[in-house]
Amino acid sequence: MKMHIAVIGAGALGLYYGAMLRRSGQEVEFLLRRDFQAVSAGGLHVTSPGGDFHLDAVSCFQDSADMGEADLVLIGLKTFDNSRMVDLVRPLVGKKTALLTLQNGLGNEEVLAAAFGTGRVMGGVAFLCANRGEPGTVHHLGQGAIRLGEFGRGLSGRAGIVAGLFNSAGVPCEAVADLMKARWEKLVWNIPFNGLSALTGLTTDRLLAHPPTRRQATEIMAEVIRAANAQGLSEPIDAVSFISRMFELTEPMGDYRPSMMLDRLEGRPLELESIYGIPLRMAEEKGVEMVRVRMLHALLEAWENR
Repeated sequence: MKMHIAVIGAGALGLYYGAMLRRSGQEVEFLLRRDFQAVSAGGLHVTSPGGDFHLDAVSCFQDSADMGEADLVLIGLKTFDNSRMVDLVRPLVGKKTALLTLQNGLGNEEVLAAAFGTGRVMGGVAFLCANRGEPGTVHHLGQGAIRLGEFGRGLSGRAGIVAGLFNSAGVPCEAVADLMKARWEKLVWNIPFNGLSALTGLTTDRLLAHPPTRRQATEIMAEVIRAANAQGLSEPIDAVSFISRMFELTEPMGDYRPSMMLDRLEGRPLELESIYGIPLRMAEEKGVEMVRVRMLHALLEAWENR
């Protein structure tokens, strides 16, 4: 099945997934800022352990109003840009347009649903190690699987179709019935490793190699799982097995720098509200206190407001 796909928020995530979909034969358009001139002139280059490739002819724009209606809008904006998200997406929405946000944290689907209706909105979590290189280049370092589902609904045929597009493009993708559970499971990784790496300047391998920081990561994960299991998920997350799995996934990443660490090093805002603020409020509403997560949030917020 061929779709017209618009990528909004073409950082490392948007560039990589958009490039994979374009290489598989999908009609993909990118809204670009920093990379516009380079991609317009020389195409898009992807380096990857699975094989490097180059796309010569890439459809890219600087204004979403010039892109036309899309069948699927793939949203990879940093969540600190969510105040712009609705305005960027609106010109792309037709009668049958579906919206898929692969952004971090919680609260993103709610923004889209308020503007465009719940029925259009899907969300997903991406387990992707990728960084942007020089303009026009994205470096895929590893991982890349996606889990996606409908917002506020169970498993759907549409989610299966979109998952099939990614699978056909070489991106492992699973359609899930419980999107909220998938989002909290991603937070089990994002909350400790993004925060600890951003605060210490240490890559994930160094955090894991130092027993005290490894223990802190374990305790933070356990807090997040307790909060998640209070949210009425379809099934509870088993703390022991899931934490073990998170470490097994992280150790092969080597000297990986999580996105929040990169944002801090490069002087960009941090995605504090979606990754920390909203989860903390949701936990508190259910009577679950996340002491270590609250401390991480306070320290990161203090740095950002310095």
